[in-house]
Amino acid sequence: MKGLWITLGVIVLLVLMLGGCGVSNYNGMNTASKEVDQKWADVQSSYQRRADLVPNLVSTVKAAANFETKTLTDVIQARASATQIKVDPKDLTPEKLQQFQASQGQLSQALGRLMVVSEQYPQLKATEAFRDLQVQLESTENRIKVSRDAFNVAVKDYNVKVSNFPGVVFASMFHFKERPSFQAEAGADKAPKVGDGHF
Repeated sequence: MKGLWITLGVIVLLVLMLGGCGVSNYNGMNTASKEVDQKWADVQSSYQRRADLVPNLVSTVKAAANFETKTLTDVIQARASATQIKVDPKDLTPEKLQQFQASQGQLSQALGRLMVVSEQYPQLKATEAFRDLQVQLESTENRIKVSRDAFNVAVKDYNVKVSNFPGVVFASMFHFKERPSFQAEAGADKAPKVGDGHF
C-alpha cells in the first residue's frame, strides 16, 4: 500500500511539474508573440507615415516646377500599391512578408528617383516646403529602419522560444509557429550611384 502512495505521489508531482512547465512555456511564447504583433504595428505605422508624406511631396513638386510627369506618376502608383497590401501579424507568412516588402521597396525606389530628378530643378530645391518634406522623408526612412530592426529582434526572440527544447514541444501543442523576419533586399549590399534611380 505504501508503494502505491509513493507511485501516485510521483505521478502527481510529474503532472504538476509538466503542467507548470507547460504554463510557463505558453506564457513566454504568448508574451513573445504579442511583442512581435506590437513591433509589426510599429513597422506599419512607420510605412504609413511615409505614405502620408507622398501626396504633399507630389503637390509641392508639381507646384514648384514643370516636373517630369512619369516620375510623379511612378511615385503615385507605387504609393497606391504599397498602401493596398495589409498583412495581419498573426498570419505573417514568408510569402506575404516578401510581397509587403516588395511593394514598399517599389515605393522606396520611386521616391529615390524623385529625389535624384529633383536635383535638376534648383527652383524646387530652393522652396522651403520641399526642403521640409525632404527632411521629414529622411527622418521617416530612419524610423522605418529602426522599426524593422526592432521587429526582427522580436521575431528572433519569439522564434527561439518556439523552436528550442522544451518550448518546441509546447509550441506544437499550443499552435505557436515560427514567424518570418525582414531580409535585406536584393542589391542592398551594393552602394547606389547617384543618377541610377535609387537612393
